[in-house]
Amino acid sequence: MRKITEEMSRIEDHKIVSKIVHKILSLFVVAAFSALLCPQLVSALPILGSELASFTVLGASTVTNVPTSTINGNVGVWSSGGANAITGFLSTPGVAVSDPQVTGGNVHAGTAVAQLGQSQLTNAITYLGLLGPGTLLPADLVGLTLSPGVYTVPAGTTNLSGALTLDGLGNANAAWVFQMPSTLITSPNSVVNLTNTGSGAGVYWNVGSSATIDTNTTFLGNILALTSITMNTNATDLCGRALANTGAVTLDQNSLSGTCLEFLIDSGGLSGGLDVVMTPDGVTEITQLPFVPVENAPVPEPSTILLLASGLLGFVVLRKKVGSSHKPCAK
Repeated sequence: MRKITEEMSRIEDHKIVSKIVHKILSLFVVAAFSALLCPQLVSALPILGSELASFTVLGASTVTNVPTSTINGNVGVWSSGGANAITGFLSTPGVAVSDPQVTGGNVHAGTAVAQLGQSQLTNAITYLGLLGPGTLLPADLVGLTLSPGVYTVPAGTTNLSGALTLDGLGNANAAWVFQMPSTLITSPNSVVNLTNTGSGAGVYWNVGSSATIDTNTTFLGNILALTSITMNTNATDLCGRALANTGAVTLDQNSLSGTCLEFLIDSGGLSGGLDVVMTPDGVTEITQLPFVPVENAPVPEPSTILLLASGLLGFVVLRKKVGSSHKPCAK
């Protein structure tokens, strides 16, 4: 009887040990698959590289200016084999020089910094394109109030004939990406307003050809145009940039600043909101920065919370499409 009892005890002990080993092996397998399917995200960078972000105005073929313009940040031009000509500002080929119209930067005609900026502009346009079309909007954005997200705006005689409001819904890291497959055109005296966001925000106008910001337009955000940008008389962009990848930037008594004021003072010229992340296996992912509440922002209504959730969902869904078919881990 004692032998039977001892044998049964050994069997029970063996079962317990087997269960423990099974659990350890299961955890090991789960961890291994997690490491394979969800590699650690590394090397988070902003959409605009540091050299590119130093430019408030950057052209490829030329930069022309009808004085007097007021620019806060670098002004530059660079193209391979091009004249790298700048008119309306003081400039010396290959050398960064000062100009009384330019504060917080210099004029770069064909400098190494301008060359690197143009390379980073090509990358930035590619990164924004990876986010996909997002939500389709009408050609004219007048009268709309838009929560953070990715939007496609088709070509039209004008893309803004009045006021557009971008509402961050209390997120200091809110981001808006406007995919313009063709042109970006504003009407005279049109306005872009920004509210309920903060120092981590980003606004990007990804223009498939050329942009024309018409007379007395009060614009906001970073214009990344594949071809050229024209700022008509007295048009302003006091929190953003005019960045042309293959053509010219044309200025006419304009005010532009890559350094913002008031609640956007630390936003880097609205160049936040998104990160470019490289995984160890070389996959590029564009990720939304985490929600950070704006101090003293009004408490959003339930319908507003739903809007914010749908906008963030858009970023998450788009993120899964970038680079590879595997599902990336959360940051």
